[in-house]
Amino acid sequence: MSTERTPEVLEHLKLSKPKDVAGGRNAVINSLKHIKRETGMAKGVGVLTNLNQKGGYDCPSCAWPDPDDHRAVTEFCENGAKAIASETTAKRIKPNFFQEHSIDDLGKQTDHWHELQGRLTEPMHLADGAKHYQPIGWDEAFALIAEKLNALPAPDDAIFYTSGRASNEAAFLYQLFARQFGTNNLPDCSNMCHESSGVALNQTIGIGKGTVKLEDFDHAKVVLVIGQNPGTNHPRMLSALQQCVRNGGKIVAVNPLKEAGLLGFSHPQEVTGMLGARTPLASHYLQVKPGGDHALLKAFAKGLFEKKGLDQSFIDANTAQFDAYQQSLEAENWEQLSHASGIAKPAIDEIVDLLAATDKIITCWAMGLTQHRRAVATIQEVVNVHLLRGAIGKTSAGLCPVRGHSNVQGDRTMGIFEKMPDHFLDKLRDVFEFEPPRKHGFDTVEAIKAMHEKPGKVFIGLGGNFASATPDTTYTAEALRNCELTVHVSTKLNRSHLVTGKQALILPCLGRSEIDASAGKEQFLTVENSMGVVHSSHGKFQPASQHLKSEPAIIAGIAQATLDGRSRLPWHTWGADYSALRDQIEQVIPGFDDYNERAAQPGGFYLPNHARTGDFSSIGGSVPFSINTVQSIELGEDQFVLMTIRSHDQFNTTVYGMDDRYRGIHGERRIILMNEADMKRCGVSHEQPVDLTSHFNGETRTAPLFLALKYDIPEGSVAAYFPEANLLVPINDTAEHSNTPVSKGVVVSVAPYQAQQ
Repeated sequence: MSTERTPEVLEHLKLSKPKDVAGGRNAVINSLKHIKRETGMAKGVGVLTNLNQKGGYDCPSCAWPDPDDHRAVTEFCENGAKAIASETTAKRIKPNFFQEHSIDDLGKQTDHWHELQGRLTEPMHLADGAKHYQPIGWDEAFALIAEKLNALPAPDDAIFYTSGRASNEAAFLYQLFARQFGTNNLPDCSNMCHESSGVALNQTIGIGKGTVKLEDFDHAKVVLVIGQNPGTNHPRMLSALQQCVRNGGKIVAVNPLKEAGLLGFSHPQEVTGMLGARTPLASHYLQVKPGGDHALLKAFAKGLFEKKGLDQSFIDANTAQFDAYQQSLEAENWEQLSHASGIAKPAIDEIVDLLAATDKIITCWAMGLTQHRRAVATIQEVVNVHLLRGAIGKTSAGLCPVRGHSNVQGDRTMGIFEKMPDHFLDKLRDVFEFEPPRKHGFDTVEAIKAMHEKPGKVFIGLGGNFASATPDTTYTAEALRNCELTVHVSTKLNRSHLVTGKQALILPCLGRSEIDASAGKEQFLTVENSMGVVHSSHGKFQPASQHLKSEPAIIAGIAQATLDGRSRLPWHTWGADYSALRDQIEQVIPGFDDYNERAAQPGGFYLPNHARTGDFSSIGGSVPFSINTVQSIELGEDQFVLMTIRSHDQFNTTVYGMDDRYRGIHGERRIILMNEADMKRCGVSHEQPVDLTSHFNGETRTAPLFLALKYDIPEGSVAAYFPEANLLVPINDTAEHSNTPVSKGVVVSVAPYQAQQ
């Protein structure tokens, strides 16, 4: 799966001093650079000013919410500008592109090169044994999918994957089709990122979503930002953190790397910010060991007990298992907690004092917490700390898992989940008059294993770049190649189109910024952001090609062709008229009453959230304290804990450019960040080419030719970019209970580069 590289390629690397502030003039310059390169400035102004506006289109990048009331004319961040520039690019991939480039040739190109080729324009088919894609008509494509699906020995031999980009309407239609076809095999990108959050929160507060609103940040007194890099991954969050600090709040950053977006922020929409004025953000920065967050949170809780910083009245009224939890903390040893976390006790005491002084506490986290073996236990410890302070179910306080892709939370609400509860399936049965399957389906890791172990499956991907985003990419590639047919609904070329089954289809779809006209009118779609707001998204620009179809229309076409004669559901009607589809969603999913009317309102509507309001009656009236033991990652001699990270010039697997501006790394992505003392101990010099080898249960996986860079990172830890380092993540090394790949806790060794013979 890795692109072939030579040492000469690595000479493009240039280094500069890491930044200590995010945003500012450079964020604006880089936003406009991407718009100019992809879209052109004439169209680009309209592209940007419609982004995240009421009546405009939702950003296809992250799921950070928009303000409920007033919105700036420029309600976007640098990465949002890159994402929408990518979608609205003037570049086109036409059929002659695939005549000129075989899949083998394309496979040798980088992910960045793939991104720069432009929008897909026509459905394409790769025949059995062929090396070039050829054009195919939509009806022919649907018929081929139907033929292969209906020829499967059992419905569970089909796998229906979803990325977090899909709209609510597309996601609901997709899961409905899969279940009427007869399977719950609905793995999604959440399985690889925030599944641990959903499991932990459902087991404690009874809902797998966050409990805060955007306005809660304004008057929070302490905001813990743990395992998250908002400056790169959720830049619009920085303005909320800035406002919190301006109002007297404290930001506590917990992260192995010092990230610019947690140190300071120059607001690019303020004159002073453009001139370089900065707001310092984190008052305290704890460079925890990867995986040490659980021990650190335990230490916070233990400190609150010892300093008598508990809200006992809240605990008595709203929690369970308090005495057992207290006993478990008393058994914890301070020295062991400090060693496991990598944080000295005096630094821990400072944070405990902050927490003990207020109940206006918000904790935010992302994949730095969710992609560890003990991820669920760690997030449950976040909940424990909030319960001790009564910091949940009230304004300016609560839990804030920060989702990655723009509608990953909405997809789950719509039923994209391999283990949906019976009450949801009962509703499908009653409303649509068929019996949905009850057997749990495959999550992402299980789907990869199933494709690997048994040939002949059909894989359909609704968005995403499955081959690159998944763990153990060599193993995943073998699994995909074992399929009878692989199908990808996409806007742009990516590596998954080149790692195929016996046959493959690329089905090009509309982007969010494009006008979706059907059923005699312009349609709009809806999405749900990280804070449970459902709102509309209206395309404004002509489609990249007359041959594109919307995601709902593509799903409806597949469903109609596959279930013809076995389904009485009006697939084509729903694929063309989303208001009719929303009427059906309203009957199935709680909180969507008057869906069409409320979605049409500027700003949309909040979904019910009992934990946000502090009403725990639906889960028995109390939230249980969770009792989990701390477990450290065992390392051998000259071994390290690898965490995969993103650069500033990427979003998920999409690589917009080759510069990680905030970390001072330019022109190269095959790098590994190491502590200087570790480099000396294992005999590695700065900028030396090295090979990385991961170790798990006696298995090894090697990623060749990375450049070792000296960086401020805790001893015993290393970091490398995703997806280049994904082949090191073992398929069987997953988080307890959530089965999320352990991408932030991979045991690796580093050795001098050995040229391939």
